[in-house]
Amino acid sequence: MLDNFNRRFGRFGIPNITLLLVVGQVFVLLAALIGMLDPSRLKLDAHAALNGEPWRFVSFLFLPPPSSDPLSLMLLPFTWWLLYLMGDALEQEWGALRYNLFLLCGTALTVAAALWPVPTFGLNTYLLLSIGLAFAWLNPDFELSLFFVAQVKMKWIALLIWIYFAYKIVVSPGPIRMQVSAAAVNFAIFFSREIYLSYRQGRRKVDRQMRRAVEEREGPQARHRCHVCGKTDVTNPEMDFRYCSKCAGDQCYCPEHIFKHEHVLTDSDETKD
Repeated sequence: MLDNFNRRFGRFGIPNITLLLVVGQVFVLLAALIGMLDPSRLKLDAHAALNGEPWRFVSFLFLPPPSSDPLSLMLLPFTWWLLYLMGDALEQEWGALRYNLFLLCGTALTVAAALWPVPTFGLNTYLLLSIGLAFAWLNPDFELSLFFVAQVKMKWIALLIWIYFAYKIVVSPGPIRMQVSAAAVNFAIFFSREIYLSYRQGRRKVDRQMRRAVEEREGPQARHRCHVCGKTDVTNPEMDFRYCSKCAGDQCYCPEHIFKHEHVLTDSDETKD
């Protein structure tokens, strides 16, 4: 459904929306540092948003990551670069409209989590982490250089994010649990079909590997085996094996015994005879 929607209406997508988010967060940080802006006015305070400040339902996306100490400030450029890298890659992979829908759906779910069951506060942290999960699913072997020392594949970073999500769901109060769940649900909406297909493909691959291992250990497995003499299409590949329609079950016979065998009957057939 998403693919069809993207093909029909893809031209209406907003391009470079991740760059817009990054530039907005940089502007908010600089404006807050020089005293031009109070970031608390942008937070997702659902109670305030319902009472005359509706911009909070969107403005919370432009809040930069927490930077209460010098180390956090130093890491902000790397965080923004990573966000842009992943978001731009998703846009190139999906198209602008589908990526827009991913962010829009995640934003709507985050807002809903902040409203239900009672109005509370919301964060953009989990929504932005879901971008990392999406990128990791599409590019599991992409390597990041952490602090220019360790090369870590995205699939392991995604695993850490999922562990972090599980931890927050276990130890956090209800509103945070709802927002973490909203990010996870947003990921599931866009990737559940691919996960299912990948699971099926993985099962087939495992089955093929198991059959190959059995064949290597025991030789090729016969598909047809004569019920009388035991000849198979492996031992006698030149033979044309056939099945008897008068026998109970799927009884296979070689050319020699297809017309010369005692029919296999069920108990009810034997009673009738």
